[in-house]
Amino acid sequence: MILAISQLIGYWVNNSIPLNSTLEINNFIHFTHIRNYGGVFGMFQGKGWLFGLISGGLVIAVLVYLWCSESIQRYEFICFGFIVGGGTSNILDRLIYGSVIDFIDIQHIPLWNYIFNTADVMVHVGIWPLLILGFYFDFKHKPQPS
Repeated sequence: MILAISQLIGYWVNNSIPLNSTLEINNFIHFTHIRNYGGVFGMFQGKGWLFGLISGGLVIAVLVYLWCSESIQRYEFICFGFIVGGGTSNILDRLIYGSVIDFIDIQHIPLWNYIFNTADVMVHVGIWPLLILGFYFDFKHKPQPS
C-alpha cells in the first residue's frame, strides 16, 4: 500500500508539475519538481545506481529478518512495512525514471533547503517509531539491577 501511494503521487508530480517548477500549496509547503540523481540529501549526484544497490540490499535484509525472526512484534511489522514500501518506491523511481522524483519543498525553516518525496516521509514514519519503541521495550524488559 505504501509503495502504491508513493508511486501514484510521484506519477502525478511527474505528469502534472513541469520539471524545475513549483506549485505553491501555501506559504509553508511548495511542490517543487526536481530529480535526484544521487543519494541522501542529494549527495553524490550521478551515483544513484549505488544508492539503488544499497537500498535494494537493505530491503532484502529487512525481508529476511522478518521472514526468519521468531518473535516479531506487531509494531515492527507495521514500521518495517513503511520502511520497505518507501525504500522500494525510491528504487522503482530509479529504475523507471533514472532518478528519484522529489517534490516536497518546506519553506521558512532555518538551515533547511532540502526537497524530498512521499517515499522518504514513509521511511521516516517507519524508522522513528521503530527506534523509539525498540529502545522502550528493550529497556522495559531488561532485568533491573537490585
